[in-house]
Amino acid sequence: MSGIYIHIPFCKKACTYCDFHFSTSLKYADEMTDAICTELLKKKDRVTGQVGSIYFGGGTPSVLPAKSFEKIFNTLTRHFSISSGAEITIEANPDDLHAKKIAELRQLPVNRFSIGIQSFFEEDLIWMNRAHNAAEAEDCIKRSQDAGFENLSIDLIYGYPLLSDSKWLHNINKAIEFQTPHISAYSLTVEPRTALASAIKKGQQPPVNDEQSAAQFIILTDQLKKGGFEHYEISNFSQPGKYAVHNTNYWRGIPYLGIGPSAHGFDGQTRYLNMASNAAYLSAIQAGNLAETIEELNIYDRFNEYIMTSLRTMWGTGLRKIEADFGKLFLAEILKNSKPFVEKQWLVKQDEHLVLTQEGKLFADHIASELFLIQDEHL
Repeated sequence: MSGIYIHIPFCKKACTYCDFHFSTSLKYADEMTDAICTELLKKKDRVTGQVGSIYFGGGTPSVLPAKSFEKIFNTLTRHFSISSGAEITIEANPDDLHAKKIAELRQLPVNRFSIGIQSFFEEDLIWMNRAHNAAEAEDCIKRSQDAGFENLSIDLIYGYPLLSDSKWLHNINKAIEFQTPHISAYSLTVEPRTALASAIKKGQQPPVNDEQSAAQFIILTDQLKKGGFEHYEISNFSQPGKYAVHNTNYWRGIPYLGIGPSAHGFDGQTRYLNMASNAAYLSAIQAGNLAETIEELNIYDRFNEYIMTSLRTMWGTGLRKIEADFGKLFLAEILKNSKPFVEKQWLVKQDEHLVLTQEGKLFADHIASELFLIQDEHL
């Protein structure tokens, strides 16, 4: 079943490390809601069959009032066939999940929150310029669970200067104690044009320590394994079988719509990229146009994308799928190019799949890039 991703481009504050598309002004939130509904109508024929997942990302979707979500859901339910068991996720910040907001969202089809906790330590949240505090980080999880939202995901960050190994262990164990079925954990990366990148360049902050990040990744995987979680994707862990449907389908190459400024969609052959500008997006939609550019993917693009996404998962890269979808020559190339990593024991061959080992996960991006093929270079 297809998925729908809806980008809500608003946040209360700009986190120091974030380079996602958003605005800290909600002045045009109503116009943006209307434009999202219009884009959904314009793209409804791109979805065939039932919708199995809807994901509101951002930005911070939880800053929108419930009436905005109600309008979007009215459009979705009227014009799309949504599975009765569809996973419907809203990314939320802890400070937005007060009792009134949770109760309002409980009246909508939303059945999953992805909560941007990041840390349970006050000083770390201040360093990140997060909008919530440590007390809100814990309270919002309890309130959500008490209101009946059992399908929760918690986001954590590691590898930043303030995070000692002991503090990281505390964050992980605290997340496990809440018994949420899903935990996402990301190593801090310094993106260009962020406040953090500027502070590092000026010597106001130390650079990211790769050795610290690697060590804390190992701590993470070990602790969550002890806690009964499956490490099903490089940055994602779940209780057995409780994988995030939307993101898992993305990693498996299942088509999805991308709605809202900066969102992108994929139909198996073509990628659609929306403008990363609120003003330009609104202008295009209000003029009756789509705010997208189209990227036709050739066989090499699709092969490389499959390698990049599948290799990150516990299911790995399917050799029979490569042969079926791309041909014997592509299969021969990946077998040849993967051999050095198999010899290093960074990759193993399991049931006709190439799967990263624990050590190999530390080099996932490097391994994937070495398995990519460039048109006319190899075949």
